[in-house]
Amino acid sequence: QNYLDNFWPDLKAAHELFDSILQARRERESESQENSRKEYPEHLPVEILEAGIKSGRYIQGTLNVNKHRAQVEAFVRLQGFGGKETG
Repeated sequence: QNYLDNFWPDLKAAHELFDSILQARRERESESQENSRKEYPEHLPVEILEAGIKSGRYIQGTLNVNKHRAQVEAFVRLQGFGGKETG
């Protein structure tokens, strides 16, 4: 900011670009602060998921992904079941 103010005070496009970058950085920082409590963003609120699991609409399990073929191979191990359900 100081450089632009001191050496390029009349270069409007550079000042606008700097302001845009600064605003984007502030937005990203505020988003990262909001998401720092979470490992990943939620798709549905926890209350809806819990109610869906309780009613049987949703199932709860553990996703296991093959680290060597992650794009094509994964399965879900359901809680309380010994078998696998692929998907």
